[in-house]
Amino acid sequence: MTDLLTVVPELQLSAFSNIVPSLERSSVTATDLLTLDAVDIAKQAQVPARDVRRLASALLDAVHAHVEPDQDRANAGPGHSVPRTNGRLLAEGWTAVSTLDDGLDRALGGGFSLGHLCEITGESGAGKTQLLLTLLLSIQRPPPCGLSKSAIYISTEAALQTARLDQIANNHPRLSSLSPDERPSLSRVLSIQVPDIESQDHILRYQLPIAIKRHNIGLVVVDSITANFRAEFERRDVGRAGPETMARRSAHLMETAGILRDLARNHNMAVVVANQVADRFPSGSTSMPSLSQGQSFSQRSRDAGSGWESPAPEEDETDAQQVLTLDQQQRWFTGWGDTAASSSSVDGRMKTPSLGLVWTNQLTCRVALRRQRRAGERRLKVVFAPWARDAAGEQGVKFRIGEQGLWTDVKEEQK
Repeated sequence: MTDLLTVVPELQLSAFSNIVPSLERSSVTATDLLTLDAVDIAKQAQVPARDVRRLASALLDAVHAHVEPDQDRANAGPGHSVPRTNGRLLAEGWTAVSTLDDGLDRALGGGFSLGHLCEITGESGAGKTQLLLTLLLSIQRPPPCGLSKSAIYISTEAALQTARLDQIANNHPRLSSLSPDERPSLSRVLSIQVPDIESQDHILRYQLPIAIKRHNIGLVVVDSITANFRAEFERRDVGRAGPETMARRSAHLMETAGILRDLARNHNMAVVVANQVADRFPSGSTSMPSLSQGQSFSQRSRDAGSGWESPAPEEDETDAQQVLTLDQQQRWFTGWGDTAASSSSVDGRMKTPSLGLVWTNQLTCRVALRRQRRAGERRLKVVFAPWARDAAGEQGVKFRIGEQGLWTDVKEEQK
């Protein structure tokens, strides 16, 4: 007998009468529905995975109604609510660093998960540093909405913006409403500035592990991971870059990423790095049109009436070859170009995160901050993250930057 009604008596199971008997015979519990993958449960009980997801979602909403205190809702302030996360996080406790905004947290599946290497990429002025500063304060919040830990900020470019950090702490409703003893402090943010790649390697290998243990660190931020690599492997080798230089850079990138991943996993903390972007140009003489969801490349090119075309007798073969090119494939892991709406930026060009495919393969999560053509419009898009469902193909969440940091307009997003 399933324990669904025991855990949440108010849960209406009549809408799931087609799968509940099979779940009972397979001894699937409420904890299983909240923590296990729906596909695995569906295979075990031999029921449709879509119905299992619907039941898990209904169960999660019912559990939230019990565990989300009314007082926390009241303290969140207008336009904000207590961040919600998945069933595994409810069972094990808060295991993500919140952005302090409900709309952004919802897109991120609760925030930046502990134990993983995450990246925030975007062009200059998109809000990367602003988001990183917010995370430095968010990690200090007391449980259950925070981890009550300190943070380390490693800068490879400009120094830590302490004045801006203090402004966010004093103006954000979720921080300013805390008691003086619980309010985040700049003294709990350790700042390190690294001028070159040699200093960066030494700090990551030797100094950072000691600082993590000594200061109860829950978040390490690198802003940005790109600067020292560009200075070492691009500017110095300009005019003579070749396979040997690229091989050395690739090996160094994998080594650095391995250190950061091990730190995140071994110390159960979040590692979030900023990455720069570059303009992306198609390799052919004409640009390729963006694909809309559910539409083949050949259909899109015929509808466009211009751009890339191929002779009719060989169209299917040419389409297949074109789809397998890097120009087309990178649309799905860069954050630009997977939909028509995401192809544009502030200057109308698509972008590509720096450091290439080698670095991309080292990441667990990539978040792209995009500036749209319309003045002042910014969007956050989850390019990939295993804990954020249905991240691919979304246009992203529109956000603004103010005295309190990053925030989304809930009413505007619901339009």
